[in-house]
Amino acid sequence: MGKTDYFLCGGLLLVDIRRSCEKPLLVFSPGEMINLFKAKEKQRAIVENANGKAPVKKQSAGELRLHKDISELTLPKTCSISFPNGKDDLMNFEVTIQPDEGFYLGGKFAFTCQVSPMYPHEAPKVKCKTKVYHPNIDLEGNVCLNILREDWKPVLNINTVIYGLFHLFTHPNYEDPLNHDAAAVLRDNPKLFESDVRIAMAGGYVGQTFFPRCM
Repeated sequence: MGKTDYFLCGGLLLVDIRRSCEKPLLVFSPGEMINLFKAKEKQRAIVENANGKAPVKKQSAGELRLHKDISELTLPKTCSISFPNGKDDLMNFEVTIQPDEGFYLGGKFAFTCQVSPMYPHEAPKVKCKTKVYHPNIDLEGNVCLNILREDWKPVLNINTVIYGLFHLFTHPNYEDPLNHDAAAVLRDNPKLFESDVRIAMAGGYVGQTFFPRCM
């Protein structure tokens, strides 16, 4: 094969193909030039696949921001984060909260977090995997936390979300409930609420609802 040189002249790509003093220049328009580069990229991808290399997936802006947030996490010892699907899926992770004070002292509570490609313009979707007797978490695992709803802003991050979840266990809020029965007990009889929480965490019934042990 001869040597191929590329020259740009007046918006046209000039290709000089030299094969043992064969003839001159081929001229490509800008549109043909783009198609040429696309074809070369496609050919390179085919060669890489044939060599056993997986094509590199381009990261979304949400993935790039999430990667930055995770690298800058500053969590207390009561909170941890894990990635059940491995390092190739950072958009789905789990958070574990183990309160060291308050009503839920000694409990262990797991949450799933799903991050949208629109992050940080959309808040992560959070569900509680652990069945818990809590005024701000219902029996289906839905979480009532203002920063995951109307108070979410793009300047917030995963660190903020995890601290917010931790705060739910140190300061449960009866004024913005999902579990209205638990909220009413907390409001009217905090001692009874504390007793019900201990029963639920140890594995037992509160009213007609059974809670698996989470201590």
